Amino acid sequence: MQHTEIDGGALQRDALEDLIEQHRSPLRLLGVDLSGADLSRMQLDHWVFERCILTQTSFLGSRLEGTQWKSCRAGHAIFEAANLLEAQFSSCDLNNTRWQRSKLSQANFTQCKLTGANFTHCASLGLSFSESLLNSAFLSGLSFTRTLLNNLDFSDSDLSDADFRKAELVDCSLAHARINGANFAGADLRGADLSGFRLNDAKLFKGAVISKAQASMLLSELGLSVA
Repeated sequence: MQHTEIDGGALQRDALEDLIEQHRSPLRLLGVDLSGADLSRMQLDHWVFERCILTQTSFLGSRLEGTQWKSCRAGHAIFEAANLLEAQFSSCDLNNTRWQRSKLSQANFTQCKLTGANFTHCASLGLSFSESLLNSAFLSGLSFTRTLLNNLDFSDSDLSDADFRKAELVDCSLAHARINGANFAGADLRGADLSGFRLNDAKLFKGAVISKAQASMLLSELGLSVA
């Protein structure tokens, strides 16, 4: 898809609206500072944001379908109720961002920092994460069914009512996560750090596959060992 390239500078909503009027094609923003801008309910489908500063920027209710976000700094940005179908995020700082009620079907996050991000009540069919930090994030009710989860840090996150059926976790951490009501039926947790869970928490992993080392950890509080 053809993009119009905008390189550098600081822009706010009125300047972006002028650019949209001038150019028919989606924009590719390189190193643009949009921090604190109110970009709510704008139509930005298929735009590319690369090395942009988006700290506390609001995309509330915006159309962001098919957008690409590369090496952006977007701490505390707001994506609530936005349409992010098939959006791609790579190597972005998205700490403490807000995504409630957004449409994230088929969206992908790779090598992103999402500490404290809030994804509650999202449409998440086909949503994927890899090699990302999700510690202390709010992920309740999200579906990870039948997905390969690689190098994800879910430590201290809220995974209550999440769906992990038949998922495979590789080099992941669930340490001290809240998993009440989560479904792990058929999930392979042998590649997950289960630190912080005790034997009476084992029922929360009903139907999952764990390793002998993990079983030994859960039994250690009773003074038992697995041979």
